[in-house]
Amino acid sequence: MTETVRVWDPLVRVFHWSFATCFAVAWISAENWDSLHEKTGYVALSLVVFRLFWGVIGPRYARFSQFVRPPRDVLGYLRAIIGGKESRYLGHNPAGGAMILVLLGLMAATGATGWIYSTPSYHGWHWIKDVHEFLATSLMVCVGLHVAGVLLASLRHHENLVRAMLTGRKRQADPGDIT
Repeated sequence: MTETVRVWDPLVRVFHWSFATCFAVAWISAENWDSLHEKTGYVALSLVVFRLFWGVIGPRYARFSQFVRPPRDVLGYLRAIIGGKESRYLGHNPAGGAMILVLLGLMAATGATGWIYSTPSYHGWHWIKDVHEFLATSLMVCVGLHVAGVLLASLRHHENLVRAMLTGRKRQADPGDIT
């Protein structure tokens, strides 16, 4: 049996699945259930604030300092993926770290424009609604890229990253893996 190590703490995992659920509920409720859509948006914004906080004070693999890399590292990692030579990371790889920032930023912007549009001063300003919808669509595209990246990394590194995000555990580092 393969030895595993704890990587993602319970709060990161609860955040991840709550964030995904909020996005799905907000997306599905967008046209027909305004109250649910708005409440879900507020929960999603609260989750973004929590994750920013936890990214600074949380345990090792939750911290931005552990997985946020400069653009050159992200691009180098993406080139390595194309060449089939990307390293395995015990935590988030550089592309995954960049995607976390993109998803948090898009969710924050989507939630903020939704809130602005719901205020009496800006309700009916259609360009705000258009920006909100554009951001939500961009978020959906990035969610698709995120899922594709998880599936690719799971196949390439022979580990179930979905299960790892449920249990918090991954296969221990092999020589050459980046911890």
